Amino acid sequence: MQDLELEGLLRQLKLSDIRENCDDLVSEAIDTNEGYRDFLKRIFRYELEGRERRLSDKLIKAAGFDYCKTLDEIEYSFNPNLNHQKIKELGTLGFIRRNENIIIIGPPGVGKTMIATGIGMNACKQGIRVKFWNAKEMMDELYTAVKTGTLMEIMEKLDKIPLLIIDELSYLKMDKEKESIFFQLIRRRYERHSLIITTNLPLGQWDEVFTGQIAATAILDRLIHHCHVLNITGDSFRVKGNDFIANKGMEAHYE
Repeated sequence: MQDLELEGLLRQLKLSDIRENCDDLVSEAIDTNEGYRDFLKRIFRYELEGRERRLSDKLIKAAGFDYCKTLDEIEYSFNPNLNHQKIKELGTLGFIRRNENIIIIGPPGVGKTMIATGIGMNACKQGIRVKFWNAKEMMDELYTAVKTGTLMEIMEKLDKIPLLIIDELSYLKMDKEKESIFFQLIRRRYERHSLIITTNLPLGQWDEVFTGQIAATAILDRLIHHCHVLNITGDSFRVKGNDFIANKGMEAHYE
């Protein structure tokens, strides 16, 4: 940009996208004989889109996803048992606005984590904060926080996150202390924020994770009060999908 005064003004106003591409934006306006109002609308839209893109990228990075896959990348033809319409509906994020939960149940490899991640990615792209946490890693970190006296600090930070995704709530067995921490987490989010939980276990077998049926019932009572439950059946994508992936010329990571 040759106009140093204009560059300084754009820098002061923090219009970084317009500043970095000002010459091209002006040239396009000249070439198309664009009116002043249309030019202003176009460059401000351009700046807004850039800000939304940077915010989305920042939120996706902060969420801590194991990998970044979108709902559009789900190969529904591999598993006809996936409810395309329901997943698409959940991807519109109405459940977050209503402070509802999602529980995704199914055997390994049928797409649970990918669906949860895709919904989380949609949320980030809409400017919504997300935290993705493996269940065992989450409980280990929260248990350590009890010992260091920082549990309430972490809980208060989580209170500010509209969507918490807890992945693989099935590969651990909680003692009473960890169970109490998990219950606190669920209680604090009840009717305030949303959860997505993926698990291999049907709801009737959650006593295998907690200390017994009474504890499992108390936790489920809050989780499923306002909840969408997706039950997925079918073969593991990882086990039987190699030929399918090769034929489609694509890569996928399913859980």
